[in-house]
Amino acid sequence: MKAIIMAGGEGSRLRPLTCGRPKPMVPVLNKPIMTHIINLLTKHGFNDIGVTLQYQPQAIRDYFGSGYEYGVNLQYFVEEIPLGTAGSVKNAAGFLDETFVVISGDALTDLDLSRALEFHRKQGALATLVLTRVDCPLEYGVVITGEDGKVTRFLEKPGWGEVFSDTVNTGIYVLEPEVLDYFAPGQKFDFSKDLFPLLLREKKPLFGLVLSGYWCDIGNLQQYLQAHQDALSGKVGIRMPGKEIMPGVWAEEGIYLNPAAGVNGPVLLGANCQVGAAAKIEPYTVLGKGCLVHDHASLKRSVLWNNVYVGSSAALRGAVVGSRVRVQAGAGIYEGAVVGDDSIIRENSLLKPDVKLWPNKLVETGAIVQGSMVWGTCYPKKIFGLEGISGLVNVEITPEFASRVGTAFSTVNGAGARLAVSSDNYTASVMIKEALIMGMQSAGAEVLDLGTGITPAHRYGVRSLSCKGGVHVKVSPYTPDKIVMVFTNSRGGNISRGQERKMENTLAREDFLRAGVNRIITPVKVSGTEDNYIKEVCGDTGIELHSGLKLLICYDRVNLEKFIDGVGKEMNLTWEKYDFDGDGTRFHTWHSLQDALPDISERVVKSGSDAGVVLDPNADCLVLIDEKGRVIQDDLLTALFSLIILKEHGGPVVVPVTAPRAIEMMAQQYHGKVIRTKTALNDFIDQVLVNSSEPQTISPLNIDVFSALIRVLKYVMEHKTSLSGLMEEIPVFFVNRREVPVPWEFKGRVIRQLIQDPPSSQLELMDGVKVYHRDGWALVLPDPDEPVCRVFSEGSTMEVAESLTDMYINKINQIVNKV
Repeated sequence: MKAIIMAGGEGSRLRPLTCGRPKPMVPVLNKPIMTHIINLLTKHGFNDIGVTLQYQPQAIRDYFGSGYEYGVNLQYFVEEIPLGTAGSVKNAAGFLDETFVVISGDALTDLDLSRALEFHRKQGALATLVLTRVDCPLEYGVVITGEDGKVTRFLEKPGWGEVFSDTVNTGIYVLEPEVLDYFAPGQKFDFSKDLFPLLLREKKPLFGLVLSGYWCDIGNLQQYLQAHQDALSGKVGIRMPGKEIMPGVWAEEGIYLNPAAGVNGPVLLGANCQVGAAAKIEPYTVLGKGCLVHDHASLKRSVLWNNVYVGSSAALRGAVVGSRVRVQAGAGIYEGAVVGDDSIIRENSLLKPDVKLWPNKLVETGAIVQGSMVWGTCYPKKIFGLEGISGLVNVEITPEFASRVGTAFSTVNGAGARLAVSSDNYTASVMIKEALIMGMQSAGAEVLDLGTGITPAHRYGVRSLSCKGGVHVKVSPYTPDKIVMVFTNSRGGNISRGQERKMENTLAREDFLRAGVNRIITPVKVSGTEDNYIKEVCGDTGIELHSGLKLLICYDRVNLEKFIDGVGKEMNLTWEKYDFDGDGTRFHTWHSLQDALPDISERVVKSGSDAGVVLDPNADCLVLIDEKGRVIQDDLLTALFSLIILKEHGGPVVVPVTAPRAIEMMAQQYHGKVIRTKTALNDFIDQVLVNSSEPQTISPLNIDVFSALIRVLKYVMEHKTSLSGLMEEIPVFFVNRREVPVPWEFKGRVIRQLIQDPPSSQLELMDGVKVYHRDGWALVLPDPDEPVCRVFSEGSTMEVAESLTDMYINKINQIVNKV
């Protein structure tokens, strides 16, 4: 039988291990990964194997040759240009004249290919996808099948809000040769992105089969170490090299163990290794062939490639060390650190956790290397959250890290890109802003320094100065020791998930653009952005708002004073300022402002004010209080803005999927249109910008609360009404929201089982799982930053809304506790 091994992968996320070698040649248990795939194929009767190559093809050809040594016949098919997964297999079409299996050459698996082939033939399938279940499906293609195995839906690399199953595509397929007739030779075509969606649309027999067993695509360095631990633990059905010389200790030929050495399995000792007196080889360690471990050295959970030298009293913990590396006496290499081939780690030097050292590097005696570190910890691959990148100042977000982030952002935007940078007025934010600027410069960006300000002014500056993108740095409104970096695109909206992933990959690979000395551009300080922004949002009011309008405002003096005063001057408006403390200069979190709402509300009523206004330090959040003391925030604030937009323009109104149905009721009254979006800020802003050249005309909320505030004031004055009068026009609604702890590894399972519970007609999968009931709806939304799911509900009464929330929290707890 015939099979295709796709072996063209570059393995950029495994660098520096893949520097100078294709990913299928990276060793697992001292053999290239592709060796284990060939063994799996031969076990299931596939002896005629085609190998598709693209990156460094000669390395694979030279190692495997004709395949005679492995009992197979290998034929090679080289892509001159990248053709995609399906395109690369099409390149071997002349070889494929019968049902065949496609499998990746850089994954570790023991899945039952014979069962997959049998299922494929029994179903009369044109294509069968081999599926498995994983804890975190974000980096894979998620697949849903019917009871008969027919594929009904799939999505490539979803966000948490899009996850509808934990069943994913393994990249193993059983195919009929005819599938290759659906696209032309030489055409770049992908199985999961192009071919399978095409077959699904044309209702061809496309099936999926979930197989139990082990599968790991070894997509990053952490998975590489985990694959070794799983193999040594016996979780993978592959042959261990050598012989088991003591329980859990496998050794290849020619090893020497000093009688005083300590070896505790499971471990693998490669051919001709030598282990000295009092050296300790602890569990989950692999030594490649020819390694020399001196006296008193200590190795735990580490993978060493061939011919590595480990000096006396050296210590390795959870590290990966490439071939021919010399780790000299007393040196230490710690958790997650990776050392490239032919490097030298001199005496008593130290590689901190998660440091990556490229090949042929020298670490001097006594040096401490922490180049890839965020002080004390390493940044994860997924560093973007709900709103940009956030973390503790000088712990998770350090100037070094910020500089690297700036370089990555500039790299993704291309050499010479014009980028705007700003921050709020707090010292920590300004420090991080300066570090970002230096990183951008290093990659050749043209940087415009907008100085200090607020997020809406930054968005305005990016648009008005024709920048390709920008970054605004601010103190978190929820805790003063956290920094948030907000990344914007050319329209001032938040960058897309795709751009976030590109940045994360660039940071993980450390594959940065570096400008030549003559191409480093001096940053330009841009003045006047805040004044121009204030004029933009105030516009030509044509109204003397100060006459008879009395407003009580609570805001952050450090960051907002110049904007509040500027708006007051531009609109002839005098604010009565509410202070927590004497001069209003102390930072107050959004939570503390929320706690003060009852007092502010009371002050509004007692002072006879027409309205109260509460703003967070960066003018990203707003609360209004009407003259009767009613607090207007969250869904009620969304409804108020929607009402004004509908009354003035008839819509469209853009609101998140969590917004109440009262907005549709108002839209029907004013013959308007409602556009619902995902809750993530980048999705929301993108929809607003796509649907209007003037974002403030369809949804100022979350785009620019200053603009939203001024618009409300204008409407109240122009129509001689009051906030309470507007609130009376909003239909009564009842909403409830809570969160429930859900471990990361259970989120996919929770969403899958919730989808399978009700009839599909009751479901909406725009963002999370929204289920409609007779008297309301409930939405379960996995949080992208925390191990929780959030449950939103709306009912005909508050009792119904709360009961829906309780019902879905109970369902989630049952799913989580079942395992």
